[in-house]
Amino acid sequence: MRKAELVIIGAGPAGYVAAIRASQLGAETVLVEKNTVGGTCLNRGCIPTKSLLSSVEVLNLARRAQEFGLEVDKVRPNLSSMVRRKDRIVDQLRRGVHYLLRANKISLVQGRAQFLSPHRIKIDTPGGVEEIEAKKVIIATGSRPLIPSFIDASHPQVLTSEEALKLDKAPQSLLIVGAGVIGCELGTIFSSLGSRITMVEMMNQILPAEDKRVSQQLERIFQKRGIKVLTGTKLEKITEYREDGLVARLENGEELEVDRILICIGRVPDTQELGLERLDLEVDEKGNIKVNERMETSVEGVYAAGDVIGEPLLAHVASKEGIVAVENALGINSRMDYSAVPHCIFTLPQIGTVGLSPDEAEEKGIKVKIGRFAFSANGKAQAMGETTGFVQIVTEGKKILGAQIIGPQATELIHEMALAIKWGIDVEKLDQTIHAHPTLSEAIMEAALSAQGKSIHSI
Repeated sequence: MRKAELVIIGAGPAGYVAAIRASQLGAETVLVEKNTVGGTCLNRGCIPTKSLLSSVEVLNLARRAQEFGLEVDKVRPNLSSMVRRKDRIVDQLRRGVHYLLRANKISLVQGRAQFLSPHRIKIDTPGGVEEIEAKKVIIATGSRPLIPSFIDASHPQVLTSEEALKLDKAPQSLLIVGAGVIGCELGTIFSSLGSRITMVEMMNQILPAEDKRVSQQLERIFQKRGIKVLTGTKLEKITEYREDGLVARLENGEELEVDRILICIGRVPDTQELGLERLDLEVDEKGNIKVNERMETSVEGVYAAGDVIGEPLLAHVASKEGIVAVENALGINSRMDYSAVPHCIFTLPQIGTVGLSPDEAEEKGIKVKIGRFAFSANGKAQAMGETTGFVQIVTEGKKILGAQIIGPQATELIHEMALAIKWGIDVEKLDQTIHAHPTLSEAIMEAALSAQGKSIHSI
C-alpha cells in the first residue's frame, strides 16, 4: 500500500492551491481528481462565464458605437465562435494548473476517491484500484448543481449552468429558475444574444443575498432590456416536455411555453461517492461538511475546504480555506477570517460587495451612516459612457462596516474597500488618500466624503 503524508481529494480552487502550499512546506502530497483540474470554477463556472460575458460586453459596446462617434456595420453575435474562444481560454488555464502541479512535484492521480477509513483511501483509476494510507486528508470535492426532484434533468431542453455554457445557439425563449448570481449572469449573456428571458425567483428580490438597493437597480436594468422578472414566485411543475420546448406552470397558475429552462436554484456538496459514512463525519442539514476556523472536521486528521463546507461558494474563498487547511494539517496555526470577503457579480453593469449591507448592520442593532455617490457624477464614467450605478459605503462613526458597488468595473473597485475593512482603514483615511483624476476610483473617495457629510461633487 502506498503511503503519503497528505492526500487532497479534489483539484479545484481549494484542492490544487492547498497542494501547492503543501509542496512549499515540504510535504509529500497526493492530489486526487476524478474529472479535470481546476474544478467547477475553471472548467464549468467562473472562467467560462466570464469569457462569454466579455464577448457580450464587446457586442453591447459595438451596438452603441454611434454614441462614441463611430460608424460600425451591423454586428452579429456568433455563439459557436464565442464558445470556441471560451474553450481555448479554459484549456490554456487548465494546462497552466498542470504545469504548476508538475513544477511543485505534486503527484496527481486521476480517479475517484473513496474512504475506507479516516486515513485509508481507495482510488478507482483508469489503470485499476489503488490504495493510499495518509497521515492527513483534505476533502475539497466541491459542489454540483441542485435540481428539483420534480424536474426531469435528462430532458435535452432542461439545462443547468454547466450545460448552458456549451450551447452553440441561443434559445429563442429561456425560463431561468433562480435569480441569484448564476441566474443573473447567464440571463445577462443570453439576453444580449437575443433570447427572450423570463426569470423566476422565489424570494422577494433578485440577488436575494445582496443589498436591496443594488438588487432594485439591477432589476430596473433587466426590465429595460426586456427581461421579465417574477419575484416572490415559484416554479410548480413542468406540465409538458416536448422535443422543441417545455411548458412550465408557476405557483400562481400562470403557464409559460419556452424553448428551454435553466435551473439555477443553488448547489449541493459533491460528496455522494466519497464513503463519508465510514468516517462518522459531522455534516449540516444540507450535507455540507462541518469545520471549525482551522478547517478541521469532526474526525481527527481530516480537513475540508471549499464548496463542500457550504457558503460562501466562492473560488477565492475556497483557495484561502485550502491554504488554512493545509497549514494546520502540517503544523502551522492558521485560521479563516471571513470579515472582508469580496463578492463579485459579473452582470452588466458589474456588482461588487464586501462586509455588511445597511440592512444587515441594522439587524445587528448598529446605528449606521451611509455614504453614496452616483457614477453619473463621475468624469471617467461619463467618458466611458457607463454612468449607471453607484458606490455605497456603510459606516459606524468613522469605521467602515461594508460597501456595495454597482457600476463599471465594480468587481475591481471593491478590493479597495475589502482592504479598508480588513485592515481597519476608516472613511477619513480613505478620503484623505488622493485618488487620481479622472478615474472610477474617485467614486469611492466621494462616497467616503458623503459618509462624513463632506460631499464635494454631489448634493
